[in-house]
Amino acid sequence: MTPGDLLADLPVLIAAAEAGSFSAAASKLNVTRSAVGRSVARLEHRLGVRLFHRTTRSLALTDDGQIVFEHGKRALAEVQSVTALLDSGRRAIAGRLRVSMPVLFGRLRIAPILIRLADAHPTLELDLNFSDRLVDVVEDGFDLVVRGGRLQNWPGLTVRRIAYQPMRVCAAPRYLEGAGIPDSLADLSGHHAVLYGRPGSVRSWLFPQADGPATEIVPPSRMRFDDVGAIRDAAIGGHGLAWLPCWLIRDDVAAGRLATVLDHLPAHVFESHALWPQTPHLPLRVRLAIDALAAGLPEVSALRTESPARTEPA
Repeated sequence: MTPGDLLADLPVLIAAAEAGSFSAAASKLNVTRSAVGRSVARLEHRLGVRLFHRTTRSLALTDDGQIVFEHGKRALAEVQSVTALLDSGRRAIAGRLRVSMPVLFGRLRIAPILIRLADAHPTLELDLNFSDRLVDVVEDGFDLVVRGGRLQNWPGLTVRRIAYQPMRVCAAPRYLEGAGIPDSLADLSGHHAVLYGRPGSVRSWLFPQADGPATEIVPPSRMRFDDVGAIRDAAIGGHGLAWLPCWLIRDDVAAGRLATVLDHLPAHVFESHALWPQTPHLPLRVRLAIDALAAGLPEVSALRTESPARTEPA
């Protein structure tokens, strides 16, 4: 038995299992009921197992049949994906790419990567949406959405982690000259901080611990903003310590406008994800955008002196 033998009959098995009868599968595949039966019989003979419990009124997968069904469905999806990719690769990358992304992270880090992609493919059109609110990927007509933090399980969407966002405590050098450099978490109580806060809540600073949950700290503060860009500006202005993502402060640290502290402590890391509608034939322009972000974002999400954290392939 060759893999090709299996691939020829797997679609019939999958159709029969999903339809619940040979007759319904035959109608779906536009073949005869007996042809469906012969395909299933060939699979059972080649694999040496029984795939269905069959009665005059019902059709149900056996335990072995369920295994073949699940793995076979994934295998066929991979084959279809490769076929679509090769086919699309023979054509020019064209059409509109509609992407939603967080406002600041999108403007500073995501958009430049996608603009370079468009420069390399003149027939590719970009339609970029900058928003921090949750969007409905399908209803709002997006090809791709990038969001950070912990995501809920969204049915009908494929999710891929494309970058990590390490956080660091930082301050202007002149603030540190006057207030001193904190060397431990306990030292933070003696400093002023610029915090991220919204009505009724303030974001704690998180510091991972090897033997338990992260330590949460809310340093003393008289400035609370709901915009990380404003927090960065206040930190540069010497108004206190700030806990900010490395992608936001990397240029400021390199230029000497900000300095990081507590670098000997592990950094808390948020994740960035790409989300797109599930489809067996992902358009090449969407696939290239995802791959470009996965390759480019790790580099610009770390400080210039740090090695970027790489993400895994899809």
